[in-house]
Parts: sequence; structure tokens; C-alpha cells
Amino acid sequence: MKFSELNLDPELMEGIDATGYVTLTPIQEQVMPPILEGKDIIASAQTGTGKTAAFLLPILSKLIAHRHEGHISAIIIVPTRELAVQIAQHVEGIAYFTPISSIAIYGGGDGNAFVTEKKALTNGVDLVICTPGKMIAHLNMGYVSLKHLQFLVLDEADRMLDMGFHDDIMRIIRQIPEKRQTLLFSATMPEKIRSLAKKILHQPVEVNIAISKPPEKIVQKAYVVYEPQKLPLMTNLLKELSFRSLIIFCSRKQTVKQLTQSLKRAKLNVSEIHSDLEQSGREDIMLGFKSGRIPILVATDVLSRGIDIDTIDVVVNYDVPHDGEDYVHRIGRTARAEKDGVAITLVSDKEINRFARIEALIGKEVEKAPVPEALGPAPAYQPSQRRSRPQGQGSHGGQGGQQKRRNFKPGNRTGQPKGKPQQ
Repeated sequence: MKFSELNLDPELMEGIDATGYVTLTPIQEQVMPPILEGKDIIASAQTGTGKTAAFLLPILSKLIAHRHEGHISAIIIVPTRELAVQIAQHVEGIAYFTPISSIAIYGGGDGNAFVTEKKALTNGVDLVICTPGKMIAHLNMGYVSLKHLQFLVLDEADRMLDMGFHDDIMRIIRQIPEKRQTLLFSATMPEKIRSLAKKILHQPVEVNIAISKPPEKIVQKAYVVYEPQKLPLMTNLLKELSFRSLIIFCSRKQTVKQLTQSLKRAKLNVSEIHSDLEQSGREDIMLGFKSGRIPILVATDVLSRGIDIDTIDVVVNYDVPHDGEDYVHRIGRTARAEKDGVAITLVSDKEINRFARIEALIGKEVEKAPVPEALGPAPAYQPSQRRSRPQGQGSHGGQGGQQKRRNFKPGNRTGQPKGKPQQ
């Protein structure tokens, strides 16, 4: 199905053409027609499927036809600042030729940002992209009216509930009209999401697109090592792999800081991003990473869902995530927009059982790559045992652990904008 078949507003179609959209992704094809018909949606989909466009395009098209000038007409609630900024940038691109106004509202800004937000919320803005806590802060001050709201979107709803935003979300919902169109998007569908959906949705259309399993095009590999072997292995991989953009995920920000310093000492061009950084610093680093000026980024899980850049060739899990779903989201940062990608996980002897549980979740045994002989004996991968005995490098097969270089080539896009990050 092509975007030209959807009968979207002509001004919006100019933006769609300019950003390179041609054909719809599967979730766009299933979600956009019912949204255009005015139906509520509960949708489960992996990141990288084009779901941001799936809800933005029909909402923008309908807003152009039924604007309430001087009022807030649509709110998109998201879990993180990064995702709020990303969606706002996406809106700016595709709505460039339309009269639609929008603003991103999130914590961590300075006084000038607050003044700008207050002015927009007071005078009225068509579309607000916000984090729950910051929106509540404005609502508490009494100058925000949501009486004319037509559309409510909850994106990454499972993540927001995991972060403790349930009460904030409900407080916002209590201030908006019951007669509205509500769209709920979630990577997973646990019972708490089902319960929330029953409270806020009206006879929703349900869409499920391949949850809890990474795309087949991601080449997954794991190295089973002792903890002290991780740093030298990581350094070796970064010098051997061919990539434009690579992201390394760590579960703790202290690990992020230590690893970044170690890699800098190895003369690698690397930056770090975590919650200790000021918002302006995080945005500068993300800009450098997106532009390619910073080829290697070390990050906490704050970015496992909040970053959508089409050019990430390799994702490395420096440690094994505690949650299998987090593994899926981490490695889902690569192989986007029909491109290839590699996901590498460094599994310490103490993380073997955890990684085995992840393999069970995704229904696939991840290839165990040989550790370079220069690093010494490595543990055997024996999930059923608490301890693994050291084993020589011949045990995994291969040739001395040399990672083959891959030359990544851009693929064809379907429902993904050129040069813009896509959620």
C-alpha cells in the first residue's frame, strides 16, 4: 500500500514526499486506516517498524481538517526526553508545509525553555509531545486547558508504567474530554497494559506486530568470557569491526563512565550518555552521534528505546540485560529501515544463565563466537551449571576469534523518512 492511497491532506503529502515515504510498513498499513476512521487503537509492535509515522500522519491529517486555533488539540505522552525530542523533530519534518504547530515538553531544560512551554500551553498549540512528569508540573500551575483535546497518544506505554508513571498518566487523562480518540502503543502487552487499556480506550482496534523477537536480519553473536576479559575484547572488536555508527549498552552508568574512559585511553573516538549529564550535553552528544562525528556511543538503557537512528550498524551489549525484553529493545537499535545490522553480547561466566533465559525468550540460540587466543582461556557456555570450567579457544571453533569485517550498505526504505530518525 502506498501513502498516496490514504487520502491524506495534500499539504501533509508534500512533507511525506519530501521525507521520502513511499510504501507503508506492516504496522502503518494496519493502523493508519482505522485511525483515519476515528477508531481507538491498542497496538503492539517492535521499535523500528515505523509506528511513529503510523500515528503521526493520520493525526496530523485530521488536525489540519479540524483545527481548534488557540487550543491544545493533541497530546503524545512518551517515557523519555530523547523520545519526545525525536518525535518533535519528526513532526517538524513531515508537517513543514502545513499550518500545524507543535512543541516538545520534557524535564531538564532551563528557565527559557519553561517560559516557551508556558506560552505555548497558554496560547494554544496543535500538538504537544510530553513526558508525564513535566506535563503534570504545568497542569498543576493552572494555566493549561485540555478541554478541546481531540487526540491522546500513549507511546511506549509499557515503559512508562515500568518507570512509575501510571498515576501521572491518569491525572492527565482525568483533565481531558471523554469524547476523544485514544491510541496506545506498547512493545509488550503485560496485564498492567491490558488493565490500563480497559480504563482509557473505547472499543479499540487491536494490532499485533511481531513482539518479543528481534528481526531476523540482525546477525546476533555472543562472546562468553570472564569479566576481566570484557574490556580487552571490546577494544579488539572496535578496532576489527567495520562500521559507521556503533552503540555499546551498559546496565550501570558507572560502567558507562569507566568503559568510556578506557576506550578513550585506547585512542578511540567515543562519547558517553547517561542520566548524570545535563540535558544540553546529552543533546549535543546525540547530535554528534547522528551526524557521524561521534562513531561510538556508550550508553545506559535510557537509550535502549529512546534512540532511533537508521545508520547504527552494530549494537554491543557490554553486559547481559536483566530483562529479556530489554535485550530485544537494545539490539533493535540496529538493522532499521531495511538495513543489515550486527548485535554482539559479551556474556561473563556469571551471566550465562541469564543469557540462556534470553535465548529461550527469543526462541533462538545465539551463535557463540570464539574469543581471541591472546585473551587467554574463556568459560564454556554451560547454562545448566552455576560455574563454567575454563576451556581452550578451540572449543568454539573458528579461527582465533577474528571477527569478520562487514561492509554495511544502505538498504531500501519503506515507510521510513530519508535522513531522519524513525521510531
